[in-house]
Amino acid sequence: QVQLVESGGGSVQAGGSLRLSCAASGYTFSTNSMGWFRQAPGKEREGVAAIYTGGGSTYYSESVKGRFTISQDNAKNTVYLQMNSLKPEDTGMYYCAADDLPGPTFVGSWLSRGGTDFGYWGQGTQVTVSS
Repeated sequence: QVQLVESGGGSVQAGGSLRLSCAASGYTFSTNSMGWFRQAPGKEREGVAAIYTGGGSTYYSESVKGRFTISQDNAKNTVYLQMNSLKPEDTGMYYCAADDLPGPTFVGSWLSRGGTDFGYWGQGTQVTVSS
């Protein structure tokens, strides 16, 4: 089992920044990919950013590319999402997820599908961006 705990959400004005953290514990060696997903009210869950923890490759959705940065601190078993130039459309519940994918080439599709019902998920942290 892997436990994921997100933190760092909050309310900011458009153009502001936030940094989300996802601390992993448990059998973290059983996963090789971690990602951030978000869901706005009435919308489907969408992938935001992901990292192949085995090699460090990163992947982003087109809507956040150039504004968000995902990174990892292996010593702390923590993944971060630095969010800059936030927009009102970035508002939503942000979830951290971890999974064991066949390889780094599968991370992009995992992200674009909005993750799967398998793997591990955190409880989420709310991000609200006001105009």
